Amino acid sequence: MFREGYRPLTFEGLQKALNVKGDREIRLLYTMLEKLENEGSIVKTLQGRYSPLQGIGLLLGRIQAHFQGYAFLIPEALGVKDVFIPPDKLGGAMHGDQVIVRVSKGTGRRRQEGVVTRVLSRHNRQVVGTFEGQRGGGSVIPDDRHLPKKIKVVRGKNLAVRDGYKVLVQITRWPDTSGNPPQGRIVEVFGAQDSPGVDITSIQRKHGIPLAFPDRVLKEAGLLEGISENGGVAAEERLDLTGLPMVTIDGADAKDLDDAVSLEKVEGGYRLGVHIADVSYFIKPGSALDREASQRATSVYLPDRVIPMLPPQLSNGICSLNPGDLRQTISVLIDIDHQGRWQDYTFSPSFITVDKRMIYDEVNGILGGDEVLRQKYADFTETFEDMAGLAKMLKMRRMKRGALDFNLPEAKIILDEEGRPLEIRVVRGGQAESIIEEFMLLCNEIIAAHFQELKVPFIYRVHERPEGDKLFSLKNFLWLMNISSANERELSSPKDFQKIMEKVKGTPKESVINYVMLRTMPQAIYSDKSLGHFGLATRHYTHFTAPIRRYPDLMIHRILRLSLNKRLTAAETRKLASILPKLVQHCSEQERIAMEAERECVDLKKVEYMEGCLGEVYEGIISGVTSFGFFVELPNTVEGLVRLASLSDDSYYYDEKSYSLIGERTAQKYSLGDAVRVQVERVDKEMRTVYFALLK
Repeated sequence: MFREGYRPLTFEGLQKALNVKGDREIRLLYTMLEKLENEGSIVKTLQGRYSPLQGIGLLLGRIQAHFQGYAFLIPEALGVKDVFIPPDKLGGAMHGDQVIVRVSKGTGRRRQEGVVTRVLSRHNRQVVGTFEGQRGGGSVIPDDRHLPKKIKVVRGKNLAVRDGYKVLVQITRWPDTSGNPPQGRIVEVFGAQDSPGVDITSIQRKHGIPLAFPDRVLKEAGLLEGISENGGVAAEERLDLTGLPMVTIDGADAKDLDDAVSLEKVEGGYRLGVHIADVSYFIKPGSALDREASQRATSVYLPDRVIPMLPPQLSNGICSLNPGDLRQTISVLIDIDHQGRWQDYTFSPSFITVDKRMIYDEVNGILGGDEVLRQKYADFTETFEDMAGLAKMLKMRRMKRGALDFNLPEAKIILDEEGRPLEIRVVRGGQAESIIEEFMLLCNEIIAAHFQELKVPFIYRVHERPEGDKLFSLKNFLWLMNISSANERELSSPKDFQKIMEKVKGTPKESVINYVMLRTMPQAIYSDKSLGHFGLATRHYTHFTAPIRRYPDLMIHRILRLSLNKRLTAAETRKLASILPKLVQHCSEQERIAMEAERECVDLKKVEYMEGCLGEVYEGIISGVTSFGFFVELPNTVEGLVRLASLSDDSYYYDEKSYSLIGERTAQKYSLGDAVRVQVERVDKEMRTVYFALLK
């Protein structure tokens, strides 16, 4: 459908063109078309024909609203111009909504205009803002100035709210085509807007992430906390691995230690031990703890706090693999030869005692030759060197089969006690991080392959191949950027993507190209079917290694336990088959919510940090070009806007074919990946935007 020359076909026409026969295949085709239509890649016309949106004058994208009322459509298709949408053509859409827009053709360099024809998904179901009281109700001014200026509200019962308090509003009525504003009701009050932590709490609750555990859950956790350290060990067979030297390796601020690792030299290679906290031993199905954990589905990590999936008594206490404490675990022992190929594996309930709680910086120091650290941890220095060598072999084997490594930097925000940002620390993984990553990846692959072979209901981590409009646009983007040749434009396998990444490695455009390629890919999700993992280039993958902070991992431990104890009966299998489809969908949704909240909090603190950098000069890379200016990413990962209006040396126009702004008189060109020098001009905290002035 995305090939040149395609003419819109009916379902029957597509069925014939694709030679689809048989009830099962016909259902699969219908499901795929429905999926593409729901995500906005294609549309079904009034005549019942399926067409890519661009083929009939429609575009898919997200609304970027302006506080003066008009908006732009930011197309999801790469290289397509933003579309201006007048205030009366928004069709009830708000900032961030995913929509379909009908485009009217522009003339010459005149910008295109559009009208929203359909809202696919709402971005702001809950809005944080400042309360203004009025008789009989009031209004809330959203923090996000992209949203309508005011939301009419009613006060919830028993909520003490004053003028100037930060509140959470649940939208009950969306704006309509007649221009009526949205309406909502106040569901939570956070307090005065300048109070420490209120900004992060506001974002947390905007995304529906709970503030505290219910009393019944804390009561259950308290009862479990009273269990003796070796309580119940005799109740089931457990492998005694307390004499096996092992460590945990985590970040310095980690408190929920899910995994420990060990490594022994054996005949023919190594025996790798991955020992995972046996959370399923404590959390029983149907308990209050279990119901709360399944609802949360994941722990959430924000700049100033962690919102755990399990109460701290468990997540940081009796489940955490703290050094020196006897702990219940599920141990996976994997025999690996000297070429990094696994030969055999076993897994079993076990109990362990962790010898050392290591942090990444220490292990990286040891491997980097720090003599003080090597002396301090002399008993494990050789083991760490063996682990690093094994991890390197495992990664080389992964990369050889086509696995993708985008190597994008991450920002860690360092805050003071009042929650103010002190530093933006750019984090790139070293050898220690690679050790844990490779060991966990291998363990997850083996568990997934094992249960796929058993053909029992299971939870897989899947990452589907990019397809549809996004892949079509990426191919054109790479072609126009002179990065891929004609015979490399198929992009049908991970290796095709890997070749492109190798081509741009070390160039100024590396981070931009990697980001664009990453954006093209669908998000990895949980599924009850093994659909493969495109990014890892593996047929079967799962999440097994973090049951303290991810509910799918906890469920997999339960399935493994049932299998080991030969209690995976026909009745139990039917039960799992009935609950897993909804569970994997819920866990995927909660994971996406957590990621959005984490990203929003980090973006807020980045902007807040840049308030103290006014006038500072930076070198940066152009990371995005639009009709209203271009974005520049700094080495500290902060992204800011150079407005088109601020480029006073010429009149610039946007050339979508080259992703550039080009001066009409001077032919000066600003393109993706170009290095530029900028000065911090202004910071708009409400709009969460940093504005740069371009320097010569």
